[in-house]
Amino acid sequence: MCRWAAYTGEPIFLSDIISDPEHSLIEQSRDAEKCKTATNADGFGIAWYGARKMPGLYRDTYPAWSDPNLISLAEQVKSRLFMAHVRASTGMATSRNNCHPFECRNWTFMHNGQVGGFMGFRKSADMMISEPLYPDRKGATDSEAIFLVAMGDGLANDPKAAMERSVGTFQTLAQRAGVLPYMRFTAALSDGKSLFAIRYASDVRAPSLFYRWSESRRGWAVVSEPFEGKGDWCEVPAGSFCTFSAEGCEITPFEPVLAA
Repeated sequence: MCRWAAYTGEPIFLSDIISDPEHSLIEQSRDAEKCKTATNADGFGIAWYGARKMPGLYRDTYPAWSDPNLISLAEQVKSRLFMAHVRASTGMATSRNNCHPFECRNWTFMHNGQVGGFMGFRKSADMMISEPLYPDRKGATDSEAIFLVAMGDGLANDPKAAMERSVGTFQTLAQRAGVLPYMRFTAALSDGKSLFAIRYASDVRAPSLFYRWSESRRGWAVVSEPFEGKGDWCEVPAGSFCTFSAEGCEITPFEPVLAA
């Protein structure tokens, strides 16, 4: 399992969430509280949006707490929308290409969870990625495959429907493989304008997800676990698709489309 945090609103320094708080994302990389594994040391990544359409991206295989470049970058970069992730591998190699967030065109995506039996149908999953997007398949994770399948199935036009189809397809493959848990899925994705988040599981153990509005920052934070105790954090209900924007927060049911 992994930990991640995302933000959208008035520009803030990345360090306001990644490194400065008492229970920052970097601190969670070595001592997570709401995670199956307390240590998330198999790499990290950040993606941020600024003046350009395409996001900036920095990923590496070091534990987040041991990379001074990450801390320096976080202290200097301000962004109106960013995503950060610390990784605990569920079996895939520790490599830069397997570190989240993943990028495709102007979209970014990160995930915490697992797909049961993925290694047994990985080739079939890769073949579902559309040919124009296959060059974007840099790593070997189930997370990146789900993202790219959704990208090829209309993510830019209808993010919720595309993710419901993609997650449903992968859950169906896991069920056919007979490997539990079929799907554990908490993810964030963005086109640089809106921030979307999903909390879902095929059983009753959906990975944790929280959000809150900050008056001082004038923005939304969406996190695997709160990075500071103060403030009113809201838990996202399991089976939810969230849209965070300047207009507010909208939460609707997330219902993956399972194959017959």
